[in-house]
Amino acid sequence: MSLPLPPGEFAAYLFDCDGTIVDSMPLHYVAWRRALDEWGCEFPEDLFYAWGGRPTADIVVALNEQHGLAMPVATVVERRESYYEELLPQLAAVPEVLAHIHDAHRRVPFAVVSGSTRASVTASLDTLGLLDRFDVLVCADDYTRGKPDPEAFLLAAEHLGVPPGSCLVFEDTDLGIRAATAAGMASVRVPQPRERSER
Repeated sequence: MSLPLPPGEFAAYLFDCDGTIVDSMPLHYVAWRRALDEWGCEFPEDLFYAWGGRPTADIVVALNEQHGLAMPVATVVERRESYYEELLPQLAAVPEVLAHIHDAHRRVPFAVVSGSTRASVTASLDTLGLLDRFDVLVCADDYTRGKPDPEAFLLAAEHLGVPPGSCLVFEDTDLGIRAATAAGMASVRVPQPRERSER
């Protein structure tokens, strides 16, 4: 399956990381389950995918509110990161997105715009030997308003020195697509694992 791009010339490509560059969402879900099980917290898989693109700390806060829990946010995030790192040897790239990265590398600058921590993004890209392809990383700690707010995408465009309207965003979540649209950027939707397996 190929991933067709919208028409036009683009001066920069902005990529979400998890579920877009790296086929990491199933691994992230395993890491979440292991971390949350320590506090007896439910996190159904459909909700996990619905919340794709949200910063990890925001997810813990939302789960606390939803379940009337008081899980320590930083500790849960740290545990989840640790479990995810243990799973990294199983990580693979999303082939259709990887093809565009190889094709456009050095032709246009690339940025990663992620709701994950810098440590998680760096570990994922490093595992796949892709870290050096990206000129800019904008991660959860670099902005205050997560997707669907456009802040993170606008920040990446600013760092690259490219007008927002000249950027193409690769995203696998509705929140990410909404954020790209709000930033005035064209976007391409990357099918999620379950959608890809159905094709």
